[in-house]
Amino acid sequence: MDKIRVLIAKPGLDGHDRGALVISQALRDAGMEVIYTGLRQSPKQIVRAAIQEDVDVIGLSSLSGAHNVLFPAVLNELNEKGAGDILVFGGGVIPLVDIKELESKGILKIFTPGTPTKVVSSYIKQAVAEHRGEKMNLLHPPKKVDHIGIAVESIEKTAAFYANHFHINVEKIAEVPDQGVRVAFLPLGNCKIELLEAIDESSSIHSFIKKRGEGLHHLAFEVDNVQQRLDQLKTEGIRLIDEQPKQGANGNPIAFLHPKSTHGTLLELCEELDHTNNDKGGQ
Repeated sequence: MDKIRVLIAKPGLDGHDRGALVISQALRDAGMEVIYTGLRQSPKQIVRAAIQEDVDVIGLSSLSGAHNVLFPAVLNELNEKGAGDILVFGGGVIPLVDIKELESKGILKIFTPGTPTKVVSSYIKQAVAEHRGEKMNLLHPPKKVDHIGIAVESIEKTAAFYANHFHINVEKIAEVPDQGVRVAFLPLGNCKIELLEAIDESSSIHSFIKKRGEGLHHLAFEVDNVQQRLDQLKTEGIRLIDEQPKQGANGNPIAFLHPKSTHGTLLELCEELDHTNNDKGGQ
């Protein structure tokens, strides 16, 4: 891939550029060519510089609260100048409720304060690669919530509760000896409830229940490729429990992320393989 060229700009009357300077240096350290236009740039000036410098990406930084006006103005100017193929991302002090609207208007991604620079540089590399014709599944959200894992003392007793009160029945029960668990799957819509019962005291489920009692254990996302996701998350500084996938209850690849890196929630990644019986896997 040719070296990525990025223009970092501060639109409007914002007079603080420490964050813009930090991200500029981080992108240079990641191997990109970076042009910083300085403070108080108009959308026309930003687009003119981007076209002159033949950049792949524009990064907009705003702390002034005018992002809902200035960011779309840059997009409009790009389109008017026939440069709508230049990717645009944004950052700064931007309320969470504004992000969806900005991205729906064409801003590729909004990075909020505290986002690690590794995440920003990784995303830009993937976005440019996809823009140049490569398929980059990692840019997109997981396919769905595959299942919700619940640690229980008895599958039979818990399954009876769901069957009697919510009319949700067990589809399958399996054992995963190397993880010390017995697993029951209860399908609900396009998701599943996964009941996890320890089969010996070495099981993490036994330790979990002993410490916290029965309850929500983990949330599982279905992804296209577990190993690729793990590799990407590791480069972004996410702590992994499993650096390589292991086999889940239905023979599908699974892996866990450490809750200290996911704001307290144990997250599982699972990948559905093309089994002849069409079973879908969880833990």
